[in-house]
Amino acid sequence: MFQLRTYTLASAEAADRYLSVHWPRHLESLPAFGITVHGVWRSVDPDAPARVLALVSFAPGADIAAVNAAYMQSDAFRADMDGFDVSAIRAVEAQLLATLPGLPPL
Repeated sequence: MFQLRTYTLASAEAADRYLSVHWPRHLESLPAFGITVHGVWRSVDPDAPARVLALVSFAPGADIAAVNAAYMQSDAFRADMDGFDVSAIRAVEAQLLATLPGLPPL
């Protein structure tokens, strides 16, 4: 199952830091929790809020809420976020996505 995560940040500077410093750490830690990262992007629309988007997937049959909770409560997550003011993350939206039948998997 795929999930698109959209993080709305307080400023462009916070989004840039989150993307350039903390997401590389996530790329190292997430696989241990069964989360595969397929891509991470930064929105560039100057008229829209600063956002970081990540496309991730989980093993078939995974309890996504439990996997996410385990990661968020882990020492790995705390280390990933070290030095980042988490109050700069104003909102997180997670959307589960289904693939169109017949398309090749990512």
